Amino acid sequence: MIFIRKSNDRGRSQTKWLSSFHTFSFAGYYDPKFIEFGHLRVINEDTVQPGFGFEKHPHSNMEIISYVVEGSLEHRDSIGNGSVIKPGELQIMTAGTGIEHSEFNHSQMDLLHFLQIWIVPEKTNLTPSYQQITINKVLNQFVLIGSQNKQDGTVIIHQDVNLYVAFLTRNISIDYSLKANRKGWLQLVKGKIKLNNQTLLVGDGAAIQNEKINLQCIEDSELLFFDLSSN
Repeated sequence: MIFIRKSNDRGRSQTKWLSSFHTFSFAGYYDPKFIEFGHLRVINEDTVQPGFGFEKHPHSNMEIISYVVEGSLEHRDSIGNGSVIKPGELQIMTAGTGIEHSEFNHSQMDLLHFLQIWIVPEKTNLTPSYQQITINKVLNQFVLIGSQNKQDGTVIIHQDVNLYVAFLTRNISIDYSLKANRKGWLQLVKGKIKLNNQTLLVGDGAAIQNEKINLQCIEDSELLFFDLSSN
């Protein structure tokens, strides 16, 4: 089974400095059909005006991932971390027992475009922590960037999920097989692809269960893929 979540069907919110698309229910947007997908709770696609951002605010008991598409994201938190995340990097914050952080567009001139992703952790009240990596950009394959078990070039996610990125070139075709009791969510960040002969455009997502996956790249593309437990 494959269900395509079209970009224009997502929730939408707009302020003078922030434009957001919500794949799943979030804040003032609620859709009972799209609360979450397994342990994947939030995929927000945010565009932030220069110099603006999210003031310091609290989180707890959530794995919070930031993936920058364009621009630069400035992060500061209550456990002493301060950094700037750019395209080609990945950040994850384990909120655990409680953490405060702020996120701002680091630039005074350019837009910031990024995905914020929340994953429900396997345990509550973990010790808050922060990780940031540079992604190993290998073309035309699924590159593991986050998992439950630490590996070179990945961040630890405190849940049974493998997070991949793929940078695909035009006319390439690649496959992926989900194991038993697994399901997948694909989020197209850039480009245009066919997923088992169904066309996906920028911002589209796809829920995948009990299917072998074939991707055909129509235009140079970038995507995230979540391999999740079905339990």
